[in-house]
Amino acid sequence: MHLRNSLAAILALLGAVVMPLWAQDGTTPQPFNSLTDAERKDGWKLLFDGESTKGWRGFQKKSVPAGWVVEDGTLTRASAAGDIITERQYRDFELTLDWKIAEGGNSGVMYRVTEGGGATYETGPEMQVLDDARHSDGRSRLTAAGSDFGLYPAAAGIVKPAGEWNSIRIVVRGHHVEHWMNGVKVVEYELESPDWEARVAGSKFKQWPGYGRAPKGHIALQDHGDRVWYRSIKIRELR
Repeated sequence: MHLRNSLAAILALLGAVVMPLWAQDGTTPQPFNSLTDAERKDGWKLLFDGESTKGWRGFQKKSVPAGWVVEDGTLTRASAAGDIITERQYRDFELTLDWKIAEGGNSGVMYRVTEGGGATYETGPEMQVLDDARHSDGRSRLTAAGSDFGLYPAAAGIVKPAGEWNSIRIVVRGHHVEHWMNGVKVVEYELESPDWEARVAGSKFKQWPGYGRAPKGHIALQDHGDRVWYRSIKIRELR
């Protein structure tokens, strides 16, 4: 009896503390894979509706390979499939999405991808998606999560571990590029600047003359052989 009274008192106290916080907030969390009225007004578009692969296809293919599936409101690389790209191409844009990766996993988000080469990474710069703690690429900031893969290192200590969601933002305007992860800017660079040219010349990308040169291209999600999940993929074209 005394225990029951004590529990009731504790719950009443918690209610007094917690209820005002809920009342002050008064907002409903935005559903995943959706746009607010304000986002629509600002020109944002969904690249993934949470229910289908509409708007995507395989790289140099007409449809989405079977290994990419819609699962619990996510666009998921579930089995061998190859990279997928948006049907549309984009020049200057702001892209946001959430991702999570399996333990030891590797993937990536590429932009301004063209289909003139043999792979997405031959033309499109990549924001790395990675389990930094378990994948060998995590040993170098140049290839760690958030980096402009192989060229510009990402800040350390920002990415969340495998199995947890990370939110990213990629801004591309002319030659200017920014990578943001979990609200922090982790990379910033200028395409075709002297610094960029020198870094490309010292990397594997020097063998592909079209790397990073296209003024517009597709958004790509990489199949690197591991399980990865994407959701709330949104884009806003910049004028």
